[in-house]
Formats: sequence, structure tokens, C-alpha cells
Amino acid sequence: MYYGMVSAAVIMFGLQFFFNQKYEAECGNGKKASMMFILLSNVVGLFILLAVNGFKMEYTGFTFVFALIAAVNMLLYNICSMKALGKINLSLYSLFSMLGGMVLPFCAGVFFFDEKFTWGKVICLVTVVAALLLNVKKGEKQNGTIYYIGIFVFNGMSGVISKFFQALPYEKTSEAAYSVWSALLTVVFASVALIFMNKDKTKISLKSVCWSSGYGVLNKIGNLLLLVALAQLPASVQYPMVTGGVMIVSTLLSYFTPKKPGVREILSVILSFAGIMALILL
Repeated sequence: MYYGMVSAAVIMFGLQFFFNQKYEAECGNGKKASMMFILLSNVVGLFILLAVNGFKMEYTGFTFVFALIAAVNMLLYNICSMKALGKINLSLYSLFSMLGGMVLPFCAGVFFFDEKFTWGKVICLVTVVAALLLNVKKGEKQNGTIYYIGIFVFNGMSGVISKFFQALPYEKTSEAAYSVWSALLTVVFASVALIFMNKDKTKISLKSVCWSSGYGVLNKIGNLLLLVALAQLPASVQYPMVTGGVMIVSTLLSYFTPKKPGVREILSVILSFAGIMALILL
């Protein structure tokens, strides 16, 4: 069942890139447009999560503190992303983001929570890293090392924070309530940030609201599924599976877009699939 949850989340994460691309095509990727995307997607996600939780607002101090940490971490990740736009190699941006999302939770699970270090995990980690490297393209801007580091760390820390929330033995709310608090605090932070961007005249259209809403629903439900599954699955299994799975889903979806996948993308899918099989079977 829990592997099914992770698989469903992977499909949602693969689909959410479509909504993100549509929003950027409509509004661009400037600072205010990006912050509006964060706000709109989290507002919609907040209502979805509240519905999942029966419109209840559960509270414990532990949950609130970790939701606050998660919200700050997400905002920092998005700030690094916005700062990076137009300044760094976009394929390397994706590489560092996905590597961080896989490697840091993997290490946290192995070194802090005594998760077994198996050959299947090693093979999966190596093959997925190789698959990510295959997608790095030359000839793009390559300055901005500080942004690479920030993107790697903050995206990776989202999984680490989730693991610590699930594993630490303190009184906590349900996963849905924790997600509600995280989304609510993100909405507050994004709203405050937008106050300081009032000179930017970026306009938000109805289409952009629809695209960001679709992203918000997929992202919040997908992350909730991962959080629930994380109570039973090791982080060192779940996050390599997510990274490899998202690569497979996004590549398959690209067949339905004008930009068809090339040989490198197909090879990366094969490597990712082999890694996931090793993770499950070994």
C-alpha cells in the first residue's frame, strides 16, 4: 500500500511540471510572478488539505515548530530558484535540485535513523545519479555556485524535515494537519514578501490562477502521500524511488509535447527504472 502511495505521488509530481510550465508561459518567471505562483498554489493546496483533514485545525507545539521550519525551508528554496533564473545552467539547476531531494534524505535515514545500507540502495543511488547526469546539457550559463548549493540543500532538507517529523517521539498531529500548518505559514510568508514587490507590475490572469491551482492540488496531495508513507518506509528507499520515478514520468509525458525526448532522456529513463527495480528487489 505504501509503495502505491509513493507511486501515486510520483505521478502527481510528474504532472505538476506541466502546470508549472503553463504558468511560466502565461506570466513569465520573474520574482513577483514566481512569488504569486507560490501564494496561489499554496492557497488552493491549503483548502484541499483542510478538506482532507475534515476542516479541523489540530495543533501541537511540535507540529507547529516543524511546519514553521518546513515553510521557511520552502521559501528559501524558492528564493534561491528565483535568484537563479537567467543566471545558471538550467539543466544543472534540475540536477542539483533532484540530487538534493534524493541524497540528503537518504543520508539522514542511514546515519540518523539506522536504516539499513543495502546493495539495492547503493545501486539505485548510483544509477539515478548517472541518469541525472545524462540530462545535463552544455552551452548554457554556468555561473552562480551559491545558487546550486542553496537549491541542493533546501530541496533536500524538505525530505529531511519530513523524516524527522515522522520519526521523533513527540506529541504531534496527523500528517494532514501538519501539511495544513505548513501551507498556511507559506501563504503568510509569501503574502508578506509580495508586499515588498508592489512596484513590480506583473499581472495575473485567470489562466495563470488555473495553472497554479492545478499545481497546488497535485503538489500538496503528492507531498501528503509521501509524508504518510514515510511513517512506514525508510527515507533511504522512498526518496531515491521518488527521484527516479519523477524522471521516468516526466520523460514519458514529454512524448505528448512538441519537445520529444532524445536518446539521453530515454537512457536516463532506463537507468532510473533499473535503479528502482534494484531498490525494490535487492
